[in-house]
Amino acid sequence: MIGLLQRVREASVTLDGEMISAIEQGLMVLVGVERDDTEAQADRLLQRLLGYRVFADADDKMNLSLKEVQGGLLLVPQFTLAADTRKGARPSFSCAASPEHGQQLFDYFLTQAQQQYPNVASGCFGANMQVSLVNDGPVTFWLHV
Repeated sequence: MIGLLQRVREASVTLDGEMISAIEQGLMVLVGVERDDTEAQADRLLQRLLGYRVFADADDKMNLSLKEVQGGLLLVPQFTLAADTRKGARPSFSCAASPEHGQQLFDYFLTQAQQQYPNVASGCFGANMQVSLVNDGPVTFWLHV
């Protein structure tokens, strides 16, 4: 699984002109599911996201996790993260999960996040969403488990 996390001051997802989710300070994470990904990998990615130290402490060092700052977590399914872009001018999606597997694993990931953390929002799997954010820093990391 792939998580492209961005530390944000705020982020939101709009679908068909209606805002469906939003957070204030926290992490907006684009989530990509690859063909052979498992629930164990989803669990590992979630633990990394909740504990990854990307927020500044009193000395302005990145030493605090999402849990420690009690920020929001916005999870947005992002099929294109699993693209193979090493050749040519068009991405290949041969490594990406099937839509059925991708949705099943994203739904599992979202459910686990909601059970383990109180401030979770999400996008809509398979939908054409508009994602808005104010990147804080900017701070962006690519986690691959």
